[in-house]
Amino acid sequence: MSHKEDNEGKRSCHRTELYSSVPRTCLPIVYHPDYNITFMGLEKLHPFDAGKWGKVIHFLKEEQFIADGNIVEAREATEEDLLVVHTKRYLNRLKWSMVVATITEIPPLLLLPNFLVQRKVLRPLRTQTGGTIMAGKLAVDRGWAINVGGGFHHCSSDRGGGFCAYADITLAIKGNGHERDFLDDRRVFIMDMYNRYIYPGDESAKRAIKRKVELDWGTEDSEYLQKVELHSEGALNEVRPDIIVYNAGTDILDGDPLGGLSISPQGIVKRDEIVFRAARRRGIPILMVTSGGYQKKTARIIADSILNLQQQGLIGAEALEGEGSSSLVTSMMCSSGSVGSRFTAV
Repeated sequence: MSHKEDNEGKRSCHRTELYSSVPRTCLPIVYHPDYNITFMGLEKLHPFDAGKWGKVIHFLKEEQFIADGNIVEAREATEEDLLVVHTKRYLNRLKWSMVVATITEIPPLLLLPNFLVQRKVLRPLRTQTGGTIMAGKLAVDRGWAINVGGGFHHCSSDRGGGFCAYADITLAIKGNGHERDFLDDRRVFIMDMYNRYIYPGDESAKRAIKRKVELDWGTEDSEYLQKVELHSEGALNEVRPDIIVYNAGTDILDGDPLGGLSISPQGIVKRDEIVFRAARRRGIPILMVTSGGYQKKTARIIADSILNLQQQGLIGAEALEGEGSSSLVTSMMCSSGSVGSRFTAV
């Protein structure tokens, strides 16, 4: 069962398939081939690699870390699931191709009938959203989880943008961008690292970030990693969350057309290790989503990072069981322009 609020703010329940039990033989890594968006080449009109999630899985299989039988297959979030956070009005607006074209920043979509847009664009995003919700429960149950997709931080309950049509982070937190959804929620602590010159432009949403780590153009590994460790430790010394939602974007990579930072592939791998190590040291469950990143090589970097987490003993069958204590979520984001990375504690 999951909970949602009606127009009067009263909580009600609905039955969902996203919380079904998962065999202990499966690693809490969530993915579905439907994550990948391919439709007559239109996906290539956006700088985002809309097939990167399948590439990550391919690399992890090549390294024999996962197989089809030992990861969790994501399920598509239904309208009832989405209404836990989203307004009916917003979901109805997604039935207009022009609205989806604006949100995804792919103008030709406005020329297509909406049933095709739903099937080829929004269904993959709904499946990734379902994956994040499923991974949130798995993280609480197992101590860690990774959704190979998701991280749609530009979307809030009644507004989409930046290729983000569904607020998967908010849904994962409330079922078990998203700053606007937590403006007045003291149970949620958001730490965000970002290029101060390009993100976040929404000054109202920025007020929800409890720990802001602002970076300059071209920030490199040494300074960046020092700040990741300093502020991750600082945030977790300040709050004791039930779960960390870690938005591990790769748009901080040197050469990213939107991020404006100069972090190496090795720096991204080390960043993820720092965050997971901080969570494991304290016994705090952690959910990682992969979020933004606008270069073809980001899939290899994400896979290398997951493999490093396994080699360091931070994930895998032997990793710790979850043990929540308070009723606080921490959101951690180490971002550049569009996201980089963000850390949300609940």
